[in-house]
Amino acid sequence: MDQAQGAINAARAAGADVYAVSEYTAATEALTQANEAVAARDFRLALNHALESGELAQNAARVAADTHAKVRADVERSTADARALLATARARLMAAGAARVPSRLLAQPNAEIAVAQDALQESGKAMAAGEYLAASATLTGVTDRLRAAVAAIDAATRAQPVRRRPAPRR
Repeated sequence: MDQAQGAINAARAAGADVYAVSEYTAATEALTQANEAVAARDFRLALNHALESGELAQNAARVAADTHAKVRADVERSTADARALLATARARLMAAGAARVPSRLLAQPNAEIAVAQDALQESGKAMAAGEYLAASATLTGVTDRLRAAVAAIDAATRAQPVRRRPAPRR
């Protein structure tokens, strides 16, 4: 039972309570059943539950490590995509300003860009703290917002009439 408890502690240290919840819960429940079997003086059943708990905890630790690595890679990829779209959106916004697109047409895209920038900053803080699930949740929808902002800026820019200088008089 001590080995099972040690395996559960190791699984928790590996993040199983966050990244492999069902496996971790099954391991702790099996250990609880082992303790109940000891209280009922059924030592054979207690041993079976303790062994099962240890195996489940080791599995939970493996699943947690795999899931943690996957979530981290996904967050890093999403962050890179969002940063690239943010740079594109800013460039298009500056080009629209240079083309004298009315600011009222750029207000909504500008607000979306600001929201996306805040989400990226918040996600960066969560990543720095090692909270990749929180970072992933923060990034949800950011790239869609930025794509919509870029499309709105492009539409506003295309809607602007091309101003030509009058031909010089002769």
